[in-house]
Amino acid sequence: MVNNRMKLLTVVCALLSALVVGACSRAESAASVPAADAPKLLWMGDSVADGLAGPLADAAATSGLQMQSIASTGGGNVSGIAELTTSTWEQLTARLASFSPDVVAYQVSTYDWGTEDEQRAAYERLLKTVTDAGATLVFVTMPPIRVDDFYADHMEELERTSRLVAEVAAGSGGKAVAWDSAEVWGASYQLDRDGKRDRSPDGVHTCPQGAARFTAWLLDHLAAHYAGFTPAAPASWANAGWAAGPAFQGC
Repeated sequence: MVNNRMKLLTVVCALLSALVVGACSRAESAASVPAADAPKLLWMGDSVADGLAGPLADAAATSGLQMQSIASTGGGNVSGIAELTTSTWEQLTARLASFSPDVVAYQVSTYDWGTEDEQRAAYERLLKTVTDAGATLVFVTMPPIRVDDFYADHMEELERTSRLVAEVAAGSGGKAVAWDSAEVWGASYQLDRDGKRDRSPDGVHTCPQGAARFTAWLLDHLAAHYAGFTPAAPASWANAGWAAGPAFQGC
């Protein structure tokens, strides 16, 4: 599976060099509608996750996977500012009831602030909320960010989130897993990769090439852990038009 994943990522990078980077494509999506009984994925997180939701939705559809997103720009976190977390919990509860996902994937938010105990309690609450609804939980660590004045006072909090979600997943009795997105992004923020723009110049968000690499990585991980679908070839979704969306301005 590791070799297959590396091959897939290589294809994505090569494809994006010709088709996606620059966010100039507006081709029609080739995504088909998944069957009614196809596995269901609920995606959640902050504005970074919201930007990734576009390619993930197209790739999920072409892979026979039903997907919905409650990722939120300016929120989406489960720990930290109460006004933001309240909205997240309300949306999650509602979507668990209406969509009945098989898997809930939470990309750790850059707003997941708080003490270590507060953060751990939030992740444990997320685990209980998701599993009580009959779904399994996937924690995905946040991409590394470039520290600026906004985040400077919260980096200690954010840097321990990867450890905390791994610990919560390890203690879940198999009801949750934690995947380290450093496999995609590396250990530190990197603007360009393979000579192409990979992350947003704002130091936080992603560009189309990075978004596609992440999408391929995530779907490959999901397919390896949860039966019911096979990731579609990147050619079927990488040039589907999502790269021209507002999430990638500045790329």
